[in-house]
Amino acid sequence: MDGTLTRRQLVSVLAGGSTTLAMAQEKSPQRLQNWMQPKSWTVEQGPETAFVFSDNEIRIHPGSGFPTWLRSRERFDNFDWSGEVFIAGWANGGLYFCAPEAGPPTECGYKLNIFQKRDETPLRESCGSIFPVVAPKKVNVKPNKEWNAFRIRFAWPTLQVWWNGETVQDLDVTRIPELEDRLRQGYLGIESLSYPLRFRNFQIQRLPGTQNWQTLYAKPADMSLWKPTEKATWEALGPVLRADGLGYLVSNAKFRDFRLQCYVRASKHSNGGILFRGGEDNQSFRYEIQLHDVEGAVYPTGSLYHYARCNPYPRIAAEEWFLFQLYVKDSTCRVRINGETVVNYNRLEHLEAGHILLQAHQAGKWIEYRDLKIDPLS
Repeated sequence: MDGTLTRRQLVSVLAGGSTTLAMAQEKSPQRLQNWMQPKSWTVEQGPETAFVFSDNEIRIHPGSGFPTWLRSRERFDNFDWSGEVFIAGWANGGLYFCAPEAGPPTECGYKLNIFQKRDETPLRESCGSIFPVVAPKKVNVKPNKEWNAFRIRFAWPTLQVWWNGETVQDLDVTRIPELEDRLRQGYLGIESLSYPLRFRNFQIQRLPGTQNWQTLYAKPADMSLWKPTEKATWEALGPVLRADGLGYLVSNAKFRDFRLQCYVRASKHSNGGILFRGGEDNQSFRYEIQLHDVEGAVYPTGSLYHYARCNPYPRIAAEEWFLFQLYVKDSTCRVRINGETVVNYNRLEHLEAGHILLQAHQAGKWIEYRDLKIDPLS
């Protein structure tokens, strides 16, 4: 539907008054605000001058460059996003979706590549690719000072992309190993690579969500979902949960198979971990994913302690947020840091449900968590 009343609806409105009109309008697709204005966006990792809003367009300033990007202020689960991009000669850039609060958008979420070259054989870096993983079905970019229409429709796990009215992507992301663990919810964005691309006519529609997350920590009231042990200090600082000292925070609920996701920030050379399928006391068995930013350690950040060292060492920095993702199913454990798989282990032997534990393992070295959530798997 496009929001237009049929003749029958119009007659009903005239007979029944404003209530019927309101009901008819509520059933039509809900378009969001005008997306061609600054209040809908925020600049990340660069100066505010990196993007110019003018004449109902968004323009990339050539003085900006990677990793600067323009991020939507709202997060999206499933969506339908359409618009146009003006390409005048050599140009490169991208449209981000499911982008994270912290971490590289291309690896944590998705990037639809914009490139002026008309490749006869579609490549993973061609215009219309899910960069740099999946080549488009065809390359039909118009590079010579022309507007190009795009449309991205993501109803997880189905990802569809149209470029200039033709289908260039029609994917089930769960069938592509490089995509199956990427974020299913996040921000929309425009990448800057210093090329003066211009965008107009953005329309964005939310689609029904498919997320089944359970909150583990998002606000101080969520401390009721946990119980502390030993002598660690756990501070609920608004949306941030801060750990210091020696001890554990133990979830009330037990989980066997799940996806767990959060953002982590820690002091330099901190020591702690996220544990699963565990008991409440120190004598009980539990698996541990190490949080220890010492690259030369036997089990640095991202490692499955005692079983698998991370490989590669993740791209993280002290006191900066990074995206942490943990997938546990039967005997399989996958760990992703900032969109990169650092452990893929398939020999877990303890398959019983257990608690999630957050570990603080060194006094004076703090670890912080935010947006901590879990998706139990059936």
